[in-house]
Amino acid sequence: MKRRWNRRKWRDVISGYLFVSPSLIVLGAFFLMPILYAVFLSLHKVELLGGISYKFIGLRNFARIADDDRAWIGLRNTVEYALYVVPIQTIVAMLMASVLNSKIKFRNFFRVVYFMPTITSSAVLTLIFMWLYKSDGLLNDMLNFLGMDSFNWLGDPSVALKGIMIMNIFSTAPQFMVIYLAALQDIPDTLYEAAELDGAGTWRRFISITVPMLKPVTFFVVTMGLIGTFQLFDQAYILSNGSGGPDNSTLTLVLLIYQYAFKNLDMGYASALAFMLTCAIMIVTLIQRKLFGGEEKLN
Repeated sequence: MKRRWNRRKWRDVISGYLFVSPSLIVLGAFFLMPILYAVFLSLHKVELLGGISYKFIGLRNFARIADDDRAWIGLRNTVEYALYVVPIQTIVAMLMASVLNSKIKFRNFFRVVYFMPTITSSAVLTLIFMWLYKSDGLLNDMLNFLGMDSFNWLGDPSVALKGIMIMNIFSTAPQFMVIYLAALQDIPDTLYEAAELDGAGTWRRFISITVPMLKPVTFFVVTMGLIGTFQLFDQAYILSNGSGGPDNSTLTLVLLIYQYAFKNLDMGYASALAFMLTCAIMIVTLIQRKLFGGEEKLN
C-alpha cells in the first residue's frame, strides 16, 4: 500500500512538473539566463572584434562607475525625471478617472479619447511632439498667442528634459487613468451618500473617501510609474538622435547603457551599469513600498 502510494505520489509530482515545464523553460531561457549572463559580463572585459573573448577583471567595471561623470549625469537626469513625472502622472490619472467616473455627458466618448495616447506608438508620439517642439511649432505659437515667452525645446539644455516629461505624462497618465477608473467603480456608492448626508462637499468626499480607498491602487500605479521612468530610453533616444543632448541634458541611464553596449562595444561596463540600474529600481521600490505600506494595504 505504501509502495503504491509512493508511486502515485511520484507520478503526480512528475506530471505536475511536465505540465509547468514549458513555462519553466521559457522563464529560464528568456529571464533567468539573460540575468546570469549579464552578471557574468559585468565581471569581465569583453572583446567583440576579431572574435569574442572574455577576460575576468572582478569588480573593476563597478569601480569604474564611480569615476564616470556621464554615469552620474544619467543617474541625476533619471532621478529628476522620476521625481517630476511619477507624482504628476499619478495625480492627473486619479483626477481624470474621478471626472470620468462621475455622471457627465458623453463620458464613454471622453474615456476613449483620453485613452488614445496610450495606444499610440511611442516612436510616433515622439515624432509628433518633435513637430510641436520646433521653434516655429504649434506649442511656441500657442505660448506667443498667450503673451508668454517661447522655448527652444529641443536645443536648450534647461528645458529639453522637461519636454520629455510633458510628453511622457501625456502618454502614460491615460493608462493609469483606466486602472483608477476600474478601482473607483468598486467603491460603494453608500459611502458617498452617507458623506453627502453629513454635509461633505465634492472635494471633501474626494479627499476623505476616494483617496484613502484608492491607496492599494496608488501603490501599484506609483511602483509601475517608477519602474517605467527609470527605464526611459526611446523618447530620449529619438529626441536627441541617440546622443543624450543637448549637453547631456536628456541622457538617461538606459540610453547610456545603450551607448556603451552598442556604440562603444563595451559590454562588460554596460552590464555593470545595467546591474546598478536594477539595484536602484529595487531600492526605490522598497522605499516606496515602506512609505505606502503596500503589502499590508493590498492584503
